[in-house]
Amino acid sequence: MRASRLVTLLLLLQDRGRMTARQLAEELEVSVRTVYRDAEALGAAGIPLYGDAGHAGGYRLVDGYRTRLTGLTADEAQAAFLAALPGPAAELGLGEALANARLKLRAALPAELREHAERVQERFLLDAPGWYGDGDRTPHLTAAAAAVWARRAVVLRYRRWRAPEEIERRVEPYGLVLKAGRWYLVAAGPPGIRSYRIDQIIELRPLEDEFAVQDGFDLARHWNSYLAGFRARLHTGEALLRLTPEGARRLGVTPAGDGWTEARVPIESIDHAHGEFLRLGSDVEVMAPAELRDRIAETVRTLATRYKEGPRAAGPPGRGTEKP
Repeated sequence: MRASRLVTLLLLLQDRGRMTARQLAEELEVSVRTVYRDAEALGAAGIPLYGDAGHAGGYRLVDGYRTRLTGLTADEAQAAFLAALPGPAAELGLGEALANARLKLRAALPAELREHAERVQERFLLDAPGWYGDGDRTPHLTAAAAAVWARRAVVLRYRRWRAPEEIERRVEPYGLVLKAGRWYLVAAGPPGIRSYRIDQIIELRPLEDEFAVQDGFDLARHWNSYLAGFRARLHTGEALLRLTPEGARRLGVTPAGDGWTEARVPIESIDHAHGEFLRLGSDVEVMAPAELRDRIAETVRTLATRYKEGPRAAGPPGRGTEKP
């Protein structure tokens, strides 16, 4: 532990120049007295480290000195590929490794490149999850990642949308994918290679069984193929619409002129299209399919009746509402 801290102290001074004992203590999360002892140890080991007293004092390395201790560990190398996503790195248990990797990378850069990297970090931020993300809990993410790293099989107890809603499978974890703030486990099992949402895993039991990934498997290529298939399955129907110019704009349809535009658009399902087209209000008229048109008409009649009756007051908890 102390050896790692000494290396970090050395890299901090190499990266930032002069630093006070208090600044170093805050970075290393140790006491100032510990920094004093570590500085003495580095000096005794032959590191050209100098301490200046006074208000503008602090520790610094002799001009031109650069350590060669910038090699990355295995965890830090993994974390480096997630450098733009500190949140997901922390979820995988690599938060500290990512911080160390960044420090080592910065220390290894020439001054002009280091300044450029600092500007990038100051001016660009990637926040992957959507605005209305539901904050999925992923208590099994770390265990899933460990199985992926070690190439060891696991038993999943998993919740899904179709019957049976809860299943148990032995799978071989091939990789993890972060899509729109949500983690997926890509794993091989009896049904073939499947994707499992980490937040829908009820239980994950690691096994000692090691496995080999199928020849020719590529995680990025598999995921892209999965997405293409998902999109193809997504739009399995079609609706005939009449749209105002504003409705056409909102749906991405080229308007025929200043009046109504007739267009055919793909739909995922009647239920999904019902909600999506209601958002357009009076800027859309559904002509077909008849089932969708009837569903929307029924909803509009219900809304018209409800709003015509006036607002209803909320009743006591556990009881229905009643008109005032």
